[in-house]
Amino acid sequence: MAHPLTIFSRLASTDENSGGDRDAQAAPQSGESSAQGPRPTDADLLDAYSQAVINVARTVGPAVITVASRGDSSGRNGSAGGMGSGFLLTPDGYAVTNSHVVHGRRSFLATTEDGDRVGAELVGDDPATDLALLRLVARDLPYATLGDSEALCVGQLVIAMGNPLGFRSTVSTGVVSAVGRAMRSEDGRLIENIVQHTAPLNPGNSGGPLVDSRGRVVGINTAVIAMAQGIGFSIPSNTAAWIVGELVAHGKVRRPSLGITATATRVARRLVRELDLLSDTAVEVMEVVPQGPAAAAGLRPHDIIVAANDRIIANVDDLHRLLSGRLAAPAAAPSPTEANRSELEISVIRDDRIIKFPVTPRLAGQ
Repeated sequence: MAHPLTIFSRLASTDENSGGDRDAQAAPQSGESSAQGPRPTDADLLDAYSQAVINVARTVGPAVITVASRGDSSGRNGSAGGMGSGFLLTPDGYAVTNSHVVHGRRSFLATTEDGDRVGAELVGDDPATDLALLRLVARDLPYATLGDSEALCVGQLVIAMGNPLGFRSTVSTGVVSAVGRAMRSEDGRLIENIVQHTAPLNPGNSGGPLVDSRGRVVGINTAVIAMAQGIGFSIPSNTAAWIVGELVAHGKVRRPSLGITATATRVARRLVRELDLLSDTAVEVMEVVPQGPAAAAGLRPHDIIVAANDRIIANVDDLHRLLSGRLAAPAAAPSPTEANRSELEISVIRDDRIIKFPVTPRLAGQ
């Protein structure tokens, strides 16, 4: 079968030559064809596709590892362990995997593409984004580089790499199905900007890299939908870059906090009409941490937060998104100083009226 572009070109030529001087119009077309050269055939395109995947497998494959974890926090080494994938991010042994592969475990063993088994220690993990950072006890290791997940386009070729079901160095391909998805982590927090793709994933792929055709890691595979085909999800690489930086520097991820415990609530219809609210749901403050940012600003239990910086707060996810919405963009991630100084104007319902409070979030733990 001819390539679609070739068919289109032939049809266009037929239409143009249907009237007038055929010889006069044939000459420039012949010259144009010789200048551009022959158009690629389907076989050429398939070869280019295959070569792209081969290049990625050769380049990134050596950086992909199997991660085995055993023992639990109580010290029982014989307890059932976890098994997943990961990839090396630096030549001195820093490796990224999923939090659910290593969380709560005490000992870790990484197996390289060549079959070498290397001990590893947990630098830190972040269940809120299902990411973790290990450090292998080795040097001069092959490593992969992070790409820009914000530049991903729907339909773009992606390659999933890992060790599903114990089969080492497995490669599968697909395309980006959607960007900007959201899913719940194990601790209930919403993970933003999830990449949905069609590259087949199986148990053991968790923590492995999702790579673009240039060999750049654009996601970390984390989940599939049971009984579904062609629906996989990856944590975006921009989120991973921010998380890795926090774990290397602090051993944990520090997030801005208001110093409150809150829950979603429904606002009475009367108040929605009287206060001209755009949502009939909001966030009720259940507890205010003493000497925390909210307490210093004057917030009280049972205040109902309806907006922050003039953005609607309809649920707790909206509040999390506002506090850490720049998590997936390391270039825009606030420094500790900026995070401490960035003031939010919180609008709450108290005594049937709107009151605004300036609140300066603090990094958790400070």
